[in-house]
Amino acid sequence: MSAPETTNASQTSKVPTRKRRGLHPAWIVAAVAFLALVGAAGFRAAPGVLMVPLQQEFGWSTTVLSFAVSINLVLFGLTAPFAAALMERFGIRKVTAIALCLIGMGSALTVFVNESWQILLTWGLLIGLGTGSMALVFAATIANTWFAKSRGLVIGVLTAGSAAGQLVFLPFIAALAQDPGWRGASLLIAAGALAVVPLVLLWLRNSPADVGVLPYGAEESTTPVPTETDKAAVPGNAPNAAVRALQVLKRASKVRTFWALVAGFAICGATTNGLIGTHFIPSAHDHGMPETTAAGLLAVVGVFDIVGTIASGWLTDRFNPRILLAVYYQFRGIGLLVLPLLLGSIVEPSMIIFVVVYGLDWVATVPPTAAICRQMFGSDGSVVFGWVFAAHQLGAAVAAVLAGFIRDATGHYNYAWLGAAAMCTVAAIISATIRKDAARKEPVAV
Repeated sequence: MSAPETTNASQTSKVPTRKRRGLHPAWIVAAVAFLALVGAAGFRAAPGVLMVPLQQEFGWSTTVLSFAVSINLVLFGLTAPFAAALMERFGIRKVTAIALCLIGMGSALTVFVNESWQILLTWGLLIGLGTGSMALVFAATIANTWFAKSRGLVIGVLTAGSAAGQLVFLPFIAALAQDPGWRGASLLIAAGALAVVPLVLLWLRNSPADVGVLPYGAEESTTPVPTETDKAAVPGNAPNAAVRALQVLKRASKVRTFWALVAGFAICGATTNGLIGTHFIPSAHDHGMPETTAAGLLAVVGVFDIVGTIASGWLTDRFNPRILLAVYYQFRGIGLLVLPLLLGSIVEPSMIIFVVVYGLDWVATVPPTAAICRQMFGSDGSVVFGWVFAAHQLGAAVAAVLAGFIRDATGHYNYAWLGAAAMCTVAAIISATIRKDAARKEPVAV
């Protein structure tokens, strides 16, 4: 579909549509996007359980393998805003299919590595670029493009598929790493990512206009006249993806709310992927808990994350997202504050309560954050969310390194947990003080 060049306002407000009965195509797109995110999530659970087998076989240091994971985390974050722009330039379907292929290639090629620099290319570069293109910005793009209502719910469901898939896969990957071995686990991850590619090519459409419908919940009589930014969002009309991503960053950086979201999401990444996702298992092992038991607890976090994130999406459609963010961050801080008291050699009921609460809160912050980006920046919202998500991953990378340093220096993780709890309180205050009327007083990109 090409953007109209000479039509007047009344003409541009009309989008070719047809009446449909039954299931709206947006839900089919959302279902395929969910499967794609689950397929892409497999590798993000892998490094924690594949490090030891690789060290045993090749004698590589933890530093080398951690550096590969760090490359992955950084690319996972920094690729997101450019991926959002690429989806606008070339379409959601092409970018998603290529991203899944990169993940599959990176995981499959791992079985052939015999030098440490090769793991930097597979784990770090290929999978980092692939997972970055399938990051949470993908969920925001799908919701913003295909849904006029229930956006928060859709983002919640898609985010749950991504984050929960990462944790739920953990016990299975750990079992495969033991028998038949880490190579079998790597090939299974590759197969999971590649299996979704045909579904993406067959069912994932770039926009509602591709199938002649309006976004779900939109009324033809209220369809807005496309702005220049909206026209640029049509595949083939957008400027160079890198230029667009940087232009959006320049505009967003002048808005105070953008920096509030960046700060909050950096703390979100530090307290999820950076600390719990990376260091919960070794910290539990320090207290005498078997690694398989700790991995099982993280899997339970993933299960309850599905409930929490979907519920957060539902709440985001109905309540002020800034208040939701403040509540989520403060509850997370309370959990981290008491975590040092809960860790032990056996799983007590109090630990189960922590796992359930932390699971409900794991990425519940995503739907309200994406909603604020959309409210503030309009059609630039998906790209802005990509930059905010980049801060999430940078925060995770920094926290992972700092927590490891604290463990080496003190022999325990207590100061890491307490520091993270304090940061969550800061994030809660920042979120609560985002002005409710910001969208009316601060300039938007559209």
